[in-house]
Amino acid sequence: MMNDRYELFNKLCLRHISLSEHSSYGIGGNADYFAMPATVEQLVTILEVSALYGMDRVVFGMGSNMLFPDQPKQGKLYISLKNMTDITVNDSRWFLTSGLPLSMLSLVGLITGSPAFQFTYLMPGSLGAGIYMNAKYYKEQVGDKVESVYYIDLADPALAVQQIRADECEFAYKQSIFQHKPWIIVGADIRIPEHEEAAIAHNGDISRLLTNYKNSNGKLSSLSAFYSFFSSELRGLQDRRMTRIETPEAMLEIERYRTANRHFTSLSCGSFFKNNYAADASIGALVERLGLKGVAYGGAIISPYHGNMILNAAQATAADILYLKDTVSDAIYRQYGFIPEPEVVVLTE
Repeated sequence: MMNDRYELFNKLCLRHISLSEHSSYGIGGNADYFAMPATVEQLVTILEVSALYGMDRVVFGMGSNMLFPDQPKQGKLYISLKNMTDITVNDSRWFLTSGLPLSMLSLVGLITGSPAFQFTYLMPGSLGAGIYMNAKYYKEQVGDKVESVYYIDLADPALAVQQIRADECEFAYKQSIFQHKPWIIVGADIRIPEHEEAAIAHNGDISRLLTNYKNSNGKLSSLSAFYSFFSSELRGLQDRRMTRIETPEAMLEIERYRTANRHFTSLSCGSFFKNNYAADASIGALVERLGLKGVAYGGAIISPYHGNMILNAAQATAADILYLKDTVSDAIYRQYGFIPEPEVVVLTE
């Protein structure tokens, strides 16, 4: 049995994979070991065997909020959950696996007649990462939509899947209990409110959407490819006469806002810092007041269109990005008296 586990581990564990291909930043050196499990069982096997080998591990989703190192540590295993992409819709409850893109929820909501996830349209990242950081857009956040979360506790020798209710997850502004525990999110239950009109419930459309995504999955760490896929799928839902789906104004507004700020035309992780609500403005507005928009270093630049985005404009390194991160932090501290907290997860070796 253990030999079977080693065999599966060696099959799933790839060698010398460029992390830049799995990050929306397009930054990162070659990882000695890299795995993309498609099921919880595969994930558990990878965790068990890598622990026996004494390997350091990093677990992430689509890489849309990660700054990987230019020179990853030798022997380290990077585990992406972006192949864990399944959804089960039963009446008013959805079960979702952690690798499912958040943007997929908005389209599934259109298909099933639920408006609850319109705010996730064109939101990069996976469900697991969205729960981990309690991703939000304006006043709506993922933690408010979750009923329960399934996770694996790395401190548990059995690596059994456990469940926690949403009211125990300590959700706050871009915060959750998962940021403080050695837990890997593997899925979630979401209860969808009853609708005044009957749900459209086209299982065939959901299946087609998932199939199309899985066929494109490996490419969607690129924001331009990500935008092309989800905007095309949305148009496709509109064009299919049997679904008779019209795009809600809220989703159209999201697309207008994100495209106006060039979210998908450059390599980035979106907003770099969390907003500080004790300040009198967003981080982007403070950066603009300080005259830092457009400041460049190496291959990186602070976006001329959005002050809270640091872009990989010309084959930037992680060091280039971090230089501009420190430039913004130091300037805000000197002028406003606080150090902004990064939203991007920075991995240094």
